[in-house]
Amino acid sequence: MNGTKEMSDKHFIDAKILNDYLKNNIDDYEGPLNIEEFIGGQSNPTYLLKTPSASYVLRRKPPGNLLKSAHAVDREYRVISALNKTNVPVPKAYLHCEDESLLGTEFFVMEFINGSVIWDPDIPHGTNSDRTQIYESMNKTIKKLHKVDPIKIGLEDFGKPGNYVGRQVARWSKQYELSETEKIQAMDNLIEWLPENLPSEKPTRLVHGDFSLTNVIVDNDSNEIASILDWELSTLGDPIADFSYHCLRYLDNPVLSNEQECLRLGIPTYKDYVNMYFEGSEFDIKPDEWNLYMAFNMFKIAAILQGITGRVRDGTAAGKDADKLFPQTVELATNAWKLIKNN
Repeated sequence: MNGTKEMSDKHFIDAKILNDYLKNNIDDYEGPLNIEEFIGGQSNPTYLLKTPSASYVLRRKPPGNLLKSAHAVDREYRVISALNKTNVPVPKAYLHCEDESLLGTEFFVMEFINGSVIWDPDIPHGTNSDRTQIYESMNKTIKKLHKVDPIKIGLEDFGKPGNYVGRQVARWSKQYELSETEKIQAMDNLIEWLPENLPSEKPTRLVHGDFSLTNVIVDNDSNEIASILDWELSTLGDPIADFSYHCLRYLDNPVLSNEQECLRLGIPTYKDYVNMYFEGSEFDIKPDEWNLYMAFNMFKIAAILQGITGRVRDGTAAGKDADKLFPQTVELATNAWKLIKNN
């Protein structure tokens, strides 16, 4: 999150209405209430709620007509509440309100966690020791998440169990074909090859879907991960698919992809970071599976980017640079197919 601002007219919340509701629904809550809106790219508007004695965070669905499955704040609340029973660092979940007459849209309230969100993977403001500690804690945190048995915390129906990568390949192949604008031979190769060469089945775990340095809060004193943010994409799935997606930054970032720069800055190298995750892990992967996972993740992102290019074709893309993504799609698909061929 990038700090806060005054609430925009579009996302305005009546402080008196919310204050009265929180007073009746959160133990030891005491107003008065001041509300600020977080700046940033959250698809769900997010607010800092400040009282004289405590601070909270509110996330809500945006106003307007929405796709049925989009902006699922109920799923976010459910997964955070469930993880409150574990050692995975998440905020305390206080309440979930489906009554849209109160604020205009569904919302939930959770604990405010103090710390920093870091946007640059090379952590330019930090020392070598800071970088080492933050990366080690980030690795330890996703490892903690993947140790949790979703059945034991009441999330057995949070997603479909089994064949996660196979289902993802089928889904994104279909999406790609619907939005195809120009033939990309590498994508055609991947669409044909991946369904017949899936990784071995792993235990079903809770996957975050977008675990990254920008989606965690770092404690400013200890450099430990104080909280994982943004659970919108979370579901049940393959933990190695989740971790390998997280590791893509080591391939696409100019600092992280340079082993000598990592060593100079105190950041674990790509190889060391991957080994750190598997050390003492319950998960076993075959020697050739890691690059298969990485190729799958590149394929998935390529399909997502092609979807945006397809919306440009159809005149429905909103982003100002949406028409410039096709070369990235080609590069990702080409690199994914190279990984497969070289494996």
